[in-house]
Amino acid sequence: MTENATRATDLLRLHEAPELLTVVNVWDVISARVVTDIEGTTALATASHSIAASRGYEDGENIPVDEMIYEVGRIAAATHLPVTADLEGGYGDAAETIRKAIGVGIVGANLEDQMKPVAEAAAQVEAVVKAAEAEGVPDFVLNARTDAFLRLLGSDRDPDEVLRDAVERGKAFLDAGAPVVFVPGILSEQQVTTLVEAFGPRRLTTIGIPGNPDNAWLAEHGVARVSYGPIPQRVALTALAKLVEGIHAGGGVPEDTRPLN
Repeated sequence: MTENATRATDLLRLHEAPELLTVVNVWDVISARVVTDIEGTTALATASHSIAASRGYEDGENIPVDEMIYEVGRIAAATHLPVTADLEGGYGDAAETIRKAIGVGIVGANLEDQMKPVAEAAAQVEAVVKAAEAEGVPDFVLNARTDAFLRLLGSDRDPDEVLRDAVERGKAFLDAGAPVVFVPGILSEQQVTTLVEAFGPRRLTTIGIPGNPDNAWLAEHGVARVSYGPIPQRVALTALAKLVEGIHAGGGVPEDTRPLN
């Protein structure tokens, strides 16, 4: 097996294990190295929003695909752990984008459905799975994302209808070959339970945001993984903002600052 294939298999096993996989999203080489070196870290995930922001782009596929591939490749090269990349909606050609990502060491990816028609979104998933197999990485961990609950925010849609959409889409993505389905948004315990029952245990991934069930509950109820999207970068930038505010107020560097770079 190639190194990519081995890392993909390792990443897939982490999703299938009874323990909840937590991945704290990174956005550059130094954040990847810091997270890698923390005891308990078993895999890394990139955050497309954070990578785009660090390069001066708005989120939403505004960063050129080759810049994104370059950045996730540098992250993959900076760690011995398997790396899954957030590749938004695939930048116009999801299968080709995944092929390029595998070429720089990426062994898993988030892929948004952007609420395209179900058949179209499922066909995209199938194309990505076939592309990964053709590149010699059959265990590539495609985390097929449905935006059903994100589109609920600020709308008047019935939450039960949204849940039915997420179930339908997730099952279609699993049938198309995705090993896991990502349902970002604020989910109740009952909604998580419904999704796990529909997809099967260790097939659902969620985002760790305030308002969601805690990680111990998610692990107990069959969720495969929790990631954190742009939040880790926001935490880092908040610490920077507080440092600047403190200095302007006459203070100095916090005593617990670590030399991590």
